Amino acid sequence: MTRQAIPTQAVPVRVRPRRAAGFSLVELLVAVSIMLILAGAVALNLLHEPNKARVARAKSDLAVFKTALRLYADDNFSLPSQRQGLQALVQRPTGAPAANNWRPGGYLDRLTLPRDPWNNDYAYFAPGRHQEPFEIVCYGADGQPGGEGVNADLSSSAL
Repeated sequence: MTRQAIPTQAVPVRVRPRRAAGFSLVELLVAVSIMLILAGAVALNLLHEPNKARVARAKSDLAVFKTALRLYADDNFSLPSQRQGLQALVQRPTGAPAANNWRPGGYLDRLTLPRDPWNNDYAYFAPGRHQEPFEIVCYGADGQPGGEGVNADLSSSAL
């Protein structure tokens, strides 16, 4: 017996167009719109709080100064005098009391003394005003002693 080939009828195959990988323009517009709405909400909240951020940075700076002055005192057996000031943390001080064991590179992670968030100098008192060995003060937004709100003084003795 011989095998006969069974004729087959060609069935047309429907080819679906493949969807291109990625996002459609509408999907991208929706995603960008959502991100803009969220960014706007965050920006509005932050615009009302810049002074809170400045106060937080000033308190952080005061804590860093406080730690640096303690390290300075541990190394040199005394605090810098009021005349030597906070500059003794970034530059070897001259005069009394001598800083014989001053650390090369200083006691802050920078070469210059930072200014407060309102671009004023921090005040250093040795001895401190509240019967403490030292005190560092930020006079707030107005740069003057006293005040309320953002103009209020911030002190290392309150930390």
